[in-house]
Amino acid sequence: MKVLCIGDAMIPGKNIAEAAKELHIKSIDNNIEYKDWETDWNKLQDRRLIIEKEGPSAEKVVSQIRGADKDTEMLLVLFCPVSREAIEVLPNLKAIGAARAGLENIDVQYATEKGIIVQHIKGRNAQAVSDYTIGLILGEARNIARSHCAVKNGIWRKNFMNSDMVPELKGKTIGFIGFGYIGQLVAQKLSGFQMNILVFDPYVENEVIREFKAKKVPLEHLLQNADFVSLHARLTSENKNMLGEQELALMKNSAYLINTARAGLINEDALFKFLKEKKIAGAALDVFWEEPIAKNSPWFELDNVTLTSHIAGTTKEALTNSPFLLVQDINRLLENKKPKFIVNPEVLEKTETIKWLEKIRRSLDVS
Repeated sequence: MKVLCIGDAMIPGKNIAEAAKELHIKSIDNNIEYKDWETDWNKLQDRRLIIEKEGPSAEKVVSQIRGADKDTEMLLVLFCPVSREAIEVLPNLKAIGAARAGLENIDVQYATEKGIIVQHIKGRNAQAVSDYTIGLILGEARNIARSHCAVKNGIWRKNFMNSDMVPELKGKTIGFIGFGYIGQLVAQKLSGFQMNILVFDPYVENEVIREFKAKKVPLEHLLQNADFVSLHARLTSENKNMLGEQELALMKNSAYLINTARAGLINEDALFKFLKEKKIAGAALDVFWEEPIAKNSPWFELDNVTLTSHIAGTTKEALTNSPFLLVQDINRLLENKKPKFIVNPEVLEKTETIKWLEKIRRSLDVS
């Protein structure tokens, strides 16, 4: 089986290829090709944001795919766009793997129509994002970044916009909007702070929520009662701008909003207004409506918001482990075990897919 690995500035193709060598297929080392799509970090951020907004067809079929071996059966990528047109270029493609949770760069619908298995990795950076979320909670509420900036500029600053209500975490209530793996890790890591936990997530069972000594509540109840609101939901057409003026008006004046998920979950104008008018105590944002933020952005005028450059999920471990986690899940599929992260399981029922998997399984190397 021929495998094509396409990396970028974040995870080079060579690194993805190293992980691909762990596929349990005989002589796989000789059938792995690797390339890089975008090696300039800044250009990568620009290109991937366009693709996340407009889909994989925002770019023409990239040369790394157009020039690939036509016998390629498995394609492993990070941010490289895999559009309908790109899939057509690889007539023997049977599987696509993304070493990330997001699938905006892959035309999953067309892959499914063509009987191509799509796998990705959920939670690859969950430890990183959950750590960072706690950092933002403390950083914003305790004015850590603002104090640091002042001291670096020769100012021994003691007074802040929230000086009369700087909180300790013990006994406070945190509300999670979205309680998947990342939200659960934040709750677990905050347990030592002895906080109360509220959860709004229609898709998580009460049983799971109770394991974290948390309470499942409607969104309105969460916003009214939380001292900290932390977002951990994926952005969909249904929940876009779920926090607008009406919802933010429910929050306490002393509450803080933390977002390490997606900017589109919040109405930008509404949040800016509520912070400027001090209707909530503060916010900490690692994701934005336009990235990077414009140099003349009004967000820089606010003294009750912590802004960071979309780095919550970027750690050494999150980047180096991702391709290996993906390959581990592909091996589960190849060995007829239950994979965790197949996006389109209905493809597994197709006759051609069954035949391909049977052929692969006859050549497995599980020694």
